[in-house]
Amino acid sequence: MKFSLTAREKSELFGEGIVTIIILLLLNMSIFMIINQEISTNPGLQNGIFQIKTSLLLGPTDLQVWSWGGLFTFLMLLTDVWIVYWRLMRRYRQMQLRHVIAELHYIASGHFEHRIPFKLTGQMQRVVESVNSLVDSTISAMEEERRIERSKDELITNVSHDIRTPLTSIIGYLGLIENKRYTSEDELLQYTHTAFLKANQMKSLVDDLFEYTKVRQEGVTLQVRQLDLGAMLEQIAASYELEANKKGMQIKVEITDAPLVMEADADKLARVFNNLVSNALKYGAGGKHIYLKAKRVTSKELKVVIANDGEQIPEKSLNQIFDRFYRAESSRSRETGGSGLGLAIAQGIVELHNGYIYVTSNQKLTQFVMHFPVTQTTKLVNHH
Repeated sequence: MKFSLTAREKSELFGEGIVTIIILLLLNMSIFMIINQEISTNPGLQNGIFQIKTSLLLGPTDLQVWSWGGLFTFLMLLTDVWIVYWRLMRRYRQMQLRHVIAELHYIASGHFEHRIPFKLTGQMQRVVESVNSLVDSTISAMEEERRIERSKDELITNVSHDIRTPLTSIIGYLGLIENKRYTSEDELLQYTHTAFLKANQMKSLVDDLFEYTKVRQEGVTLQVRQLDLGAMLEQIAASYELEANKKGMQIKVEITDAPLVMEADADKLARVFNNLVSNALKYGAGGKHIYLKAKRVTSKELKVVIANDGEQIPEKSLNQIFDRFYRAESSRSRETGGSGLGLAIAQGIVELHNGYIYVTSNQKLTQFVMHFPVTQTTKLVNHH
């Protein structure tokens, strides 16, 4: 909205204008009387003024100035108008600034949803826009800080939950062994074996958590070297072939262009592909095939797809699938849901390679699609 003064401020501005005019008129009269008295008592000055008047011609019709007093009055009126205008504008800007400061105090008192609503002119409008932009950026920073704090709290809660479950089992079974509450050696071995499996689950979670925090740190160093992407996918497929056969699934590798050479950290990239293939085996219920595809999109970009024809991922889960600890299943069981960090780790590693990853899923195929640059601009990638 357009800026407007209050009735009190308008009255104050009007009063200041009147006072300024009166002071200037009194000053003009005083100067006029002093000059007039000097001229009347000085014949030489009178003659000089007369010669100036007769020789000074104004305008196209050569008008002569017959009265020095009239010319003086005219010039003083022009000066007075300029002084009054400057004085009132200066006062008006001070009032604008006072309103801006009052709005700032109101915002600073906790009303962060408020913005300076009025429109000004010139530099003051730039000040208003800067203040509003500063408040917006401050609010965004505060919301981001709250989001990070919530994220940290969720991280602690989820880690605590996932560690407590197997830890409770470990303590329970070791307690039975400690108190000799077993009836045979076979039962003892069963207790120790169960405790061992639970300990391995804890180790797996801790390893995933460590890997997740590592790929999310700033200034992560990638061990970049050239590798053949097609050969890597062939090796991944071979390593999972036996497990896939046990589940009645077949892994197929489709490479359209060979060789597909790119710069990457081989260990980290293998972690991404292993996570995705492992997920396809674990959650691709009813599926018969896992596809590992790679092709060259442009001379500077490669595309990798890891897909399966198993159960469709619910549409509501697609936007959250890469969130840490998110599981499509409602259960948080380690047997069905894993650590919930695998896809978050995969996304982090892909982004470390200056690439991106997304997922599509329908009744026929679930595809994790990754795009990578062929060359890495730097071995040290800052990741947020």
